[in-house]
Parts: sequence; structure tokens; C-alpha cells
Amino acid sequence: MANLDETKQWLADRFPRLLADHGVPGAAIAVSVGGEVLDAAGGVLNTATGVEATPDSVFQIGSITKVWTATLAMQLVDEGALELDVPVRGYLPDFRLGDETAAATITVRQLMCHTSGFEGDLFTDTGKGDDCVEKYVATLDGVDQLFPPGEMFSYNNAAYCVLGRIIEVLRGKPYDTCLRDHLFTPLGLTHAATSADEAILHRAAVGHLQVDGEARPAPMWSLVRSNGPAGSVLAMRPRDLLTFVRAHLDGGGPALSAESVKAMQERQVALPPLGLMGTSWGLGWEIYDLPGGTIIGHDGGTIGQAAFLRVVPERDVAIALLTNGGDPISLYADVFGHLLPALAGIDRPPFPEPPSDPAPFDASRYTGTYSCEVADVTVSQDDDGRVWLEQVPKGVLAEVGEAERTELVRLDGDTLITREAPHGLHQPHVFLGDDGTGRAEYVHSGRVIRREAR
Repeated sequence: MANLDETKQWLADRFPRLLADHGVPGAAIAVSVGGEVLDAAGGVLNTATGVEATPDSVFQIGSITKVWTATLAMQLVDEGALELDVPVRGYLPDFRLGDETAAATITVRQLMCHTSGFEGDLFTDTGKGDDCVEKYVATLDGVDQLFPPGEMFSYNNAAYCVLGRIIEVLRGKPYDTCLRDHLFTPLGLTHAATSADEAILHRAAVGHLQVDGEARPAPMWSLVRSNGPAGSVLAMRPRDLLTFVRAHLDGGGPALSAESVKAMQERQVALPPLGLMGTSWGLGWEIYDLPGGTIIGHDGGTIGQAAFLRVVPERDVAIALLTNGGDPISLYADVFGHLLPALAGIDRPPFPEPPSDPAPFDASRYTGTYSCEVADVTVSQDDDGRVWLEQVPKGVLAEVGEAERTELVRLDGDTLITREAPHGLHQPHVFLGDDGTGRAEYVHSGRVIRREAR
């Protein structure tokens, strides 16, 4: 058993200093080893008010919510009400996309493991009512199909909203009520919120964005409620997040069958090297196959908040880190770089690194503009042979993001990587396919983005 006294001392002494080192306004963390939980916090929840973060403060967990949504779906599998390999239309007869063939054949499993293939970053605001997810799914009529269902992995928020709607239909109640009735209550959670109205009853973190080199409160607390099943709103303290994880470590407990716990952790699709993401994806869980063992987990990012969850089932270890701005990836690297070896005997999943002396290369296969709902990505090569990527946010992300330009160098084959790491990570970009002229059809950095047609 790991020495939790040493971990408790490390959290008390080192954790607050790391927040300052990485400009993170506030954060909370919980560590579980064999069911024993330690938690800690540091910094402030809001730089405008100076309210201190405590272990009981609630932070948004972002896309970690997808593991919760997948768990709600697997509860229905346990009850015999849902089958993973049935097309979505078996449960949502009116489901429509831009590609009729895809809409008729996409399965529930493909929604859960991000292989459905349609455009996924759609943050359409359909109001704050209990019918917002239903209305959102109706807006997908006409959405582009990027590739045939099941062909490859592309992270898809919209797919999880569709999954959330299936849960609503089968349960006969709104998604947020499903969370409360089928997870919060049976697990005994006390510091979890599905809306700003609930979060304000606790000490609630506010996200921060960098403005003129300074972390300032974001202009909004959350993304739209219609994306709730994908992770736009759900907030909680780290200890409650690990209570949820405990059900997955204890064979399901009151939440899930042991068979469904196992199924969620089985590899469904392999991933190219994509930085923070795992080596493969299960049903909801990211999976990291490492020399020292296997880690499962998920990350989350909302408006100025970032969350990290890593679980080592074989060692009965789980760590949840929730933050509200600054450089959370560098904080993650330092915190998990210490705690995973100390508690589970396994190293943190490594970040990809660019070559120290990159060789020049012909980038004609990669140059051009790739476009999706939330960004335009342009790759160019200058007269000196240097390759540049410019990303311009659009839609709802244009309100909180800025255009970024960064140099790319070759990592391996058709994988290019950012030479600098302004957000704490050298981000790989994998170029895939052929548009018929020898140029890449897609750029993949977690999401597949398709080249604009000439």
C-alpha cells in the first residue's frame, strides 16, 4: 500500500506552489487508494472576489461527464432496455443527419466510442428548458458526415448529446434528472450540480481566460445546457467524482453491473498519437496502454476550466484534478507525474516531443485549409521551408478564443507536431487520406477536420 501520509504532506506543501508556478488561479484534487480518499485545494475560485478554493468547492468536470453519460446508458443495457449494436433509429426514429445512409446505420456503440463519423463540435443553444437536448438533436438534420460510420475515431460531442437523448427517451425524464435519480442519489453524492442554479449553493469555481497575460474571469459560467450529456455544465467536488469512480473500481456497486463495468473498459477503437489522449477508446473511457500497466481516464475542458481524471484499476488508485484557468496541462504533468508513480507504480502517460533538430520537408501534401463548425485551420509553407498552422475559432468559440499561429515540424510519417508548446503540450496533427490529388483529406488532432473543397 502506498504511503498516504507522504502524499498528504506533498499535497499540503507542494500542490499550492505548483498552482503558483503555472498561473492556475485555483484547483482542487482528490486521491483514492484502496478506497481511502485524501483531498486538498489551493488558490481562489474567482480572482474578482478572492474566495478561496476548498476541497468541497465544485468545479466543472467538462467532458469527464461523458463517462457518466456512458454509465447511464450501460445501466439501461443492464436492464435490457438498450442494445449497443442497434441503430440509433431503433430508439430515436426521427434521427436525421446530412447523410441519410449514415443516419440510418449509426449504432449506439459508435456514439459511445466516437466512431459515428459526423461533425461533432456543435454547440447550438436550444434554451435552458428540460427539452433542450431533444431540440438539440433535431438541429443535427443536415450535419456533415466526415467519414463512414465505424471507419475511424473522431471525438464527437454531438454524438454524446444523441446518447443523452436516447437515455431521456428510455427513462421518460430529462437528462439532468437521470443523473440525479440514477447516479447522484444511489451513490450518495452531496456536492454535485447540473446547473449554475445548483452550483451557486456551493463554493463554485469560475473559469478564467488569459487576457493580456493575466488570468481573468470568463464572461460566462458554462457552455450551453443542450450539450449537457457531452459535458457542458456538470460540476462537482473531486471527492464526489472519485465516489463515482469507486463504483467502477468495485464492480459497479449500486450503479452498474460488473459485466458493464468490464465492457466499458474494453478497447473499441485504436487512436493515432494525439498528445493527451489515450492509445485507444472504450465505452466512455479513454484507455492508456503503458509499459507499466493500463490507465483509464478522461479529460474535460469548458470555458476556462480544465479537469483531469486518471484511474489505475489494477492498483485501485484514482486521481481527480479540477482547475479554473492558467496553464492546467503543465500542472497536470507535474501533479500526475508525481502521484501516479508514487501511488500506483506507473509513470504518467508521456507527452510527445518534437525533434530537437527538425529536418526540412515538402509540406505540399498538407498545405491548405481544413474547416469544421468551430474553427478554420490553415496549413502553409513559407519561402524558407517552415510550415505554419493557423487556427481561427468560429461560432460560440469565437467569443472566448483567439486566432493562433504556430510552427509545425515532422514527428513521424504523416504526423506533424507543434514546435512550441504554448499551452503546455506539443500538439500532434495527423494528416490522413487523399483528396484525389495526393493531398491529405483530413487533419486529425483528436477531432477529424476535413479539407475544404476547391
